[in-house]
Amino acid sequence: MALPPSRVDLIHNFVKEEIEVGHGRIETESDPFWKALCLVGSELWLDTGDIDAATALWTDEFTALTTNNTLLNAEVQKGIYDDLIQKAVGVLSGLDVQTQIIEIAFILNACHGLRLAQRFGGRVSVELHTILAHDIERSVSYGQRYYEICPEHFIIKVPLTPSGLIAMRRLREDGIPVNFTLGFSARHNFVATAFGAPSYVNVFLGRLNSYIADHQLGDGKLVGEKAVLASQRVVKDLSRSNPEPTLQIAASLRAAAQLPYLVGIDVFTMPVNVAADAKEELSGEWETSLDNEYTVNLNDGISGSDLRIDTLWEVSEADRELTDSLTAEVPHRADEVVNRAHDMGAGDLFPRLSDEELVQIADNGKIPKHETWGDRIKSGELAIDTLLNLAGLASFESDQQALDDRIEKLIAR
Repeated sequence: MALPPSRVDLIHNFVKEEIEVGHGRIETESDPFWKALCLVGSELWLDTGDIDAATALWTDEFTALTTNNTLLNAEVQKGIYDDLIQKAVGVLSGLDVQTQIIEIAFILNACHGLRLAQRFGGRVSVELHTILAHDIERSVSYGQRYYEICPEHFIIKVPLTPSGLIAMRRLREDGIPVNFTLGFSARHNFVATAFGAPSYVNVFLGRLNSYIADHQLGDGKLVGEKAVLASQRVVKDLSRSNPEPTLQIAASLRAAAQLPYLVGIDVFTMPVNVAADAKEELSGEWETSLDNEYTVNLNDGISGSDLRIDTLWEVSEADRELTDSLTAEVPHRADEVVNRAHDMGAGDLFPRLSDEELVQIADNGKIPKHETWGDRIKSGELAIDTLLNLAGLASFESDQQALDDRIEKLIAR
């Protein structure tokens, strides 16, 4: 349900009164190890919602933190926000339970984001409730509301879905910074950048490597790294003349050893264990990797064409035709995006799957089972980047549900 402006103002004032940005900021120093990496052209973010863990690593070189439904849920399950949730119930009196849950999730994201901004002084990516992933109007509304609360620090995370594409474009038209998340390939980010010019796009490289390694398709090395570098080249070329170029994030890093292969990428967003291990394991002598062309090793008997692995780092003519269509005649509904993708021969970007198939992907976890989907990848109906995108959203939905369940229990007290 749409809330009246007076109720929205009440909620926003409640959030701002809870956390006052500008007080309690930690004092930091420069670190030569990270400074040398920044000098090669990379911005450094921490991928965590854990304030204590981030405090132990934060230096002058770090500029932002990114959270998501999984990371926020981990913090909320500690019980640190139980009192806040119960206080919020009073602000939301008279609303139905489902609306209260969504609003409290919004309040938690905003308050935790403000706490991070208060502590570290950087920008913070705050994420929409997963129930909004297929709802254009509410995605835009909540994105605008986050930005209204803290325009100096908040970047709005919007997931790559057909609805998310449209919502992202509308938020960008309002000048709101968007971190367009759950991208897994150069073509994902080509379409997003050409259509909506997000502030940031992602390649979740660790999951790409895991897909190949976990299913014994290859050693899994450099698959994601190759996709990240290809994506940055595409994105940089597309947005070169934009007032605010789109920046490429290397996301889902699994190990410190991955950093040297990506030196010069626009943004590293590192889990705290990766950042800590980097200081222990790496020399701190960095050389740009932007022009590197990595070779991906597949196992004997595994065909790259059957995997259609090139879809991770190449942009096909069909992908370009779809993008031209979307930008020439901007769609207003998600089904328009899907239908045009299929009409242009790029249906594997936005496949038509049954509810049962989506449940099956969700049940597989973050890395879908190749034995289940391999034939459909080979046929061109699906693709690795698409599967991982759908699985990633489903994983976030699971963690969002755990967070919502805690909220509902506290509401009922």
